[in-house]
Amino acid sequence: MKSMTGFGRGEAADGGLSCSVELSSVNRKQSDIDVRLPREYAGLEQEVRRAAGAVLSRGRLQIGITVETLKAEGATLTVDYGLAAQYAAALKKMDREYFGGGGGMAAEALLRAPGVFVTTESEAVPAEQVWPVVSAALGKALGAWDRARSREGVHLRRDIEGRLTTLGKLVKGIRREAPKVVVLHREALAKRLKEAGLPLPLDDERLVREVALFADRSDIAEELSRLDGHLEEFRRLLKVSEPSGRAMDFLCQELNRELNTVGSKAGNLGIAHSMVAGKTEVERIREQVQNVE
Repeated sequence: MKSMTGFGRGEAADGGLSCSVELSSVNRKQSDIDVRLPREYAGLEQEVRRAAGAVLSRGRLQIGITVETLKAEGATLTVDYGLAAQYAAALKKMDREYFGGGGGMAAEALLRAPGVFVTTESEAVPAEQVWPVVSAALGKALGAWDRARSREGVHLRRDIEGRLTTLGKLVKGIRREAPKVVVLHREALAKRLKEAGLPLPLDDERLVREVALFADRSDIAEELSRLDGHLEEFRRLLKVSEPSGRAMDFLCQELNRELNTVGSKAGNLGIAHSMVAGKTEVERIREQVQNVE
């Protein structure tokens, strides 16, 4: 069993390239992958999604990827000396004709001259050459992320197992109380008849018929059997390796449904208290299940 929440980081370098990948995930009913790549490598998004989607069942996964060039290949400067000579000659002529030729001319005068100094950025490495490095870093990050989810899953499983044990004890207590419900109802009915001045022997046909009808209406044997089955299935899901969060969420709904039926049919204060306690445990289990993949 794994949690939907986790974090992972991976790095890889090869052929003058370095890649760093960070993953973080939170719980969500459906799968949702958010990929952040450098703009020049946006074309790799589908490959990244495909790799992450292979190990993600549900939850929101954020993937941040950075790619750097290890070689010192930054911007380059090019000087057009022929054009610079033309600018210099023109400036000297203007100085002689208009200012008497007394002004000195420094190289700074050419800094703003269009086309003399040209900077060019180095071309980005093609995406197909970058992908092997990105893939390696992504694989490491996914591995670290998956191990983190497994560790969190251990804590979730322990908590849920403890609550299932408590719930199982409550169901056993309800099963012990169930046979007493009909007896208590028969005694209460006889007492009310006596207080009303209509005493009937306990073997009176009318009293027996009424008690039999009540026993049929309040029979919770089927509900208790289904509760046992749901608890057994829940424990089985805790041990499987494949994603089971959705199935657990469904079982929580079924456990609540059966407990509600038990409470409405039994009509017994002790059973009602156990039912409320049981629903509280189911709700706590359901909150934990929201984090299970």
